[in-house]
Amino acid sequence: MGRPVRLLPREQRGPGARHIRALRSDPTPDEARGGYQAETGTVLILSGSVGAGHDGAADELTRRLRVEGITVRQRDYLDALPRFSQRMLRDGYSISVGYVPAFFQWLFASIEHRGWVQWLAITFCDTANRRVRGWVSADVAVVVSTYPLASQCLGRLKQTGRISQPVLTYLTDPAVHRLWVHPGVEQHLTVTAATAEQGRTQYGVAMRAVGALVPPGFSAALSADQRSSVRARLGVGDGEPLALVVSGSLGLGEVPASVRAVQAAGIYRVAVLCGRNHRLRHEMAQLPGVLALGWRDDVAALMGAADVLVHNAGGLSLTEAMTAGLAAVTYRPLPGHGRANAALLARAGLAPWPQTLEDLRGALAEALQRGGSGRTALIHSPDAAEMVIARLRQARAASVPLPRPRMGRRSTAAENRL
Repeated sequence: MGRPVRLLPREQRGPGARHIRALRSDPTPDEARGGYQAETGTVLILSGSVGAGHDGAADELTRRLRVEGITVRQRDYLDALPRFSQRMLRDGYSISVGYVPAFFQWLFASIEHRGWVQWLAITFCDTANRRVRGWVSADVAVVVSTYPLASQCLGRLKQTGRISQPVLTYLTDPAVHRLWVHPGVEQHLTVTAATAEQGRTQYGVAMRAVGALVPPGFSAALSADQRSSVRARLGVGDGEPLALVVSGSLGLGEVPASVRAVQAAGIYRVAVLCGRNHRLRHEMAQLPGVLALGWRDDVAALMGAADVLVHNAGGLSLTEAMTAGLAAVTYRPLPGHGRANAALLARAGLAPWPQTLEDLRGALAEALQRGGSGRTALIHSPDAAEMVIARLRQARAASVPLPRPRMGRRSTAAENRL
């Protein structure tokens, strides 16, 4: 899904210019020479393997930092939980969203407010404390979270003095939720300015928009020939508008109803990204005229060939589409975070949220009428990697080295950590 990126020196960036350029995954010794590891230490990134969005952001941040010569360790927060809790998070999410959406909506809303449900969620996070503290070893200088439960765990550890390293959170959702914010977290980074504004006004938390953590392929426009080639492989003609329907890596939500609604609008050919949901792909393949696609590694090309994205969650796929400048429409969003994201995106003018079939038809027609005009790629400077690098420098500047041990004297544990 595109190549990783390298941050250009600030003096080489023109006004408003894209400040990343394609580079291979592993820097050569010359490219990494003078990297930050020797001066600043390791970055620990905690993600969460629930869906693909949290891991996707963590993967891209890891790539950008490693290209700069920084040592990065990436961990799955779920691995720090007891085995039963891991299964409950992974299976419980898809089961509740897919089969008891009203319960998931209630749970999402209840955690927002003080009470026994919020207390239970925080207590659940605490079960990972011991292992997470072990991951935050002496060589770790900065910790970054891309998963809300990991952010809560790290924030509480920092607030109580059980870890001392700076903690940053990168919100992968457009809408802020109580689990995403914690006073022990030094800096909250977001994808959009609308998210940062919501954090300030509704939660009293300073947030900074730093753009998307997606591979650079999503910001590289396809040429006319490349676009025609991708569409030809899908069996779509150049003159046929193409709607790309996405439902995350798990293929959750009212996808069949959404696909039928897009077809009923009578404007677009429809391709559906079913993720790893083989049952959904089989069901979609039975619908006449629908292109049922499984897990793909060419999503950037598919978005470059499409004319509109129809999504139901506001997660990684929506972020990729905004980066690509692809018009997006929210329809039949998932409960909980899906509806919260839909509301914020609609208020900010980033993606309409039609409630009826007639409204959907109008939103799709408007997206087609706009075409490439008015599409604005999601670019911010500095980006998330630069913010982490700045924290690394601050952490090193704030550290005070202890005197070297005298010859023949055993060094202390604190000295060994330097």
